[in-house]
Amino acid sequence: MTHNPQLLRAARQNLATDRMFGVDFVPRCATAAGQAPTVNSNPVIEPKPQRSETPGRNTDQKQAALRELHQRHNAQCPHCTTVTTHTQTVFGEGNPDAQLMFIGEAPGAEEDRTGRPFVGRAGQKLDEIIGAMGLQRSDVFIANVLKSRPPDNRTPLQGEVDACSPYLVEQIRIIEPAVIVTLGGPATKLMLQTAVGITKLRGIWAVFTDPNTGRKTPIMPTFHPAYLLRAYTPDNRRKVWSDMQAVMQKIQS
Repeated sequence: MTHNPQLLRAARQNLATDRMFGVDFVPRCATAAGQAPTVNSNPVIEPKPQRSETPGRNTDQKQAALRELHQRHNAQCPHCTTVTTHTQTVFGEGNPDAQLMFIGEAPGAEEDRTGRPFVGRAGQKLDEIIGAMGLQRSDVFIANVLKSRPPDNRTPLQGEVDACSPYLVEQIRIIEPAVIVTLGGPATKLMLQTAVGITKLRGIWAVFTDPNTGRKTPIMPTFHPAYLLRAYTPDNRRKVWSDMQAVMQKIQS
């Protein structure tokens, strides 16, 4: 018998997804002829991923641009250069050519210690989600709205967001992801410029428009991994997995 590596990979992914999310639906590597996979039942018009109409930067140029932005942020950010409660900034990391970008709200204690985003318990859960999508952490780019840890891990204040978020917008402009996933309420509210809560926004496609270039990037809001750890119910896990299925379909399309 000839084994199809893609089918075997999908089977292993399905088993891992069952264990992690407790769901009764899993991604399939193929569908019946003429049928598209159903991954999200929200009756919304879904935005299409875009790439620049003009030739973009290659990988080396993107890496150089991100390094320059990192240095400029650490030297000039109106927020991160004035606060004193953090150990170091957490700029973000990942593939500069990533099609998928995850955005959280701010570093936590472990992130502040290591200088890397999403490496604590919530980060481990995010890694599991990325793995269940058939990807590795090195395939995506992970960043936060704030690049420095707020005191006592509190929610970022609006003034802090206003001062630090332009650097996140520049990261998006350099990477040009096909899809952005916002993790939790604060990140979603910033990217969508809304006061609506995450429970009403998650699972519904939205669009981020670059204020300088006009480039539109589809956004999928979903629950923060830390929330999943606090409320690890089958219903919440199904919701997050449904969101990630929709993301995978859009990237593949």
